[in-house]
Amino acid sequence: MSDKTEQHRLSVFKTYKLYVGGKFPRSESGRVYEVTDSKGNWLANAPLSSRKDARDAVVAARKAQGAWAGATAYLRGQILYRVAEMLEGRRDQFVREVAEAEGLSKPKAAAQVDAAIDRWVWYAGWTDKIAQVVGGANPVAGPFFNLSTPEPTGVVTVLAPQDSSFLGLVSVIAPVIATGNTAVVVASERSPLPALSLGEVLATSDLPGGVVNILSGKASEMGPHLAAHLDVNAIDLTGADDELARDLEIAAAENLKRVLRPRAEDFTASPGTDRMTAFLETKTVWHPTGSLGASGSSY
Repeated sequence: MSDKTEQHRLSVFKTYKLYVGGKFPRSESGRVYEVTDSKGNWLANAPLSSRKDARDAVVAARKAQGAWAGATAYLRGQILYRVAEMLEGRRDQFVREVAEAEGLSKPKAAAQVDAAIDRWVWYAGWTDKIAQVVGGANPVAGPFFNLSTPEPTGVVTVLAPQDSSFLGLVSVIAPVIATGNTAVVVASERSPLPALSLGEVLATSDLPGGVVNILSGKASEMGPHLAAHLDVNAIDLTGADDELARDLEIAAAENLKRVLRPRAEDFTASPGTDRMTAFLETKTVWHPTGSLGASGSSY
């Protein structure tokens, strides 16, 4: 071959997949939909998740929930911090994806990604502190120790924000798992690629499979099924419009799910503890003091 012959290399196009149970399946239906940038240019085909995919994600989340809730708060914090480390290493990729998804300049997209990484670190620092803020010893009339401690709600469905494809996404996932819950996340329908790439980071971090499960597609298709699912304990409606939120609240009420209603949020602001306490339950333990014996009770 002549030295003057030009070598043309074909680009390797990325195939985006779901993230369920620590693995990367395609949608069981085989469906995909086109994802475009803010100017309508094609970016990729994303999996169009079905109700079966949603059910599989709930099964994976339930399977992982016991061990994740039983892990020490310190360990959960270390794992969340490890996620932040790995996001830092793939910062350029997320800057590009956020810029394309939201039509931002590179500096503005970089600011969003940096804030998201910092948000992971922030929640990592809270894992072993939140119990001291919302729990404690209670004064009672009688010879008893009375202690309240927070426990995770369980499996939480999260409808991610539509317009904040990465910072908003991190802001709704991190507090759910920091407190020992597991999550089934429905990514932004318009801008799912940063969420699907986040799954690749989670899979190669120390986060156990099934703690976070990420689906792409139509919240209007998966949402009613997840809201009515008896093995889902709570639902965050942040990414739902008013009509869908109303329908999902009704579906969730039939089996007494905890519901976090959508609200106007500035994800660049300091988040506070609201999203952590939203998916915590309080367990109160009574224990006799003095000569009443060693046995105790809780409710």
